Amino acid sequence: MASKLAVECVFCKIIRGEIPSVKLFETATTFAFLDIGPLSEGHALVVPKFHAEKMHQLPDEFLAESMPVAKKIATALGADNYNILQNNGRLAHQEVPHVHFHVIPKPSTDRGLIMEWSAQKADVEKLKDLAKSLKF
Repeated sequence: MASKLAVECVFCKIIRGEIPSVKLFETATTFAFLDIGPLSEGHALVVPKFHAEKMHQLPDEFLAESMPVAKKIATALGADNYNILQNNGRLAHQEVPHVHFHVIPKPSTDRGLIMEWSAQKADVEKLKDLAKSLKF
């Protein structure tokens, strides 16, 4: 399986070794390194070696190792509490337009990922209608 990397993408340049990184793990389809703007110590990125901006554009074979690698990193860090974060699109807070997963240790309430979850009450009938309308 051949990787597909973009010329100008910062993550593609890191994968090719054109930009230095602190590499943690690498396979034929995945590259993991420490984030240079960490939210906490050990904040790492797991990056598929295929340039796709959003997860639904990524071939499954380049997605398959992402969670096992994230798990290996969280385990190696000894993180009891951590977030695995993946954003798709600018509106969803994606800063680099290349699919990637953050492994963010959460050592305390004021370090790591800090977020507000604005849950809303759902209408069960609307949820059922939505589920019926989805095609897989």
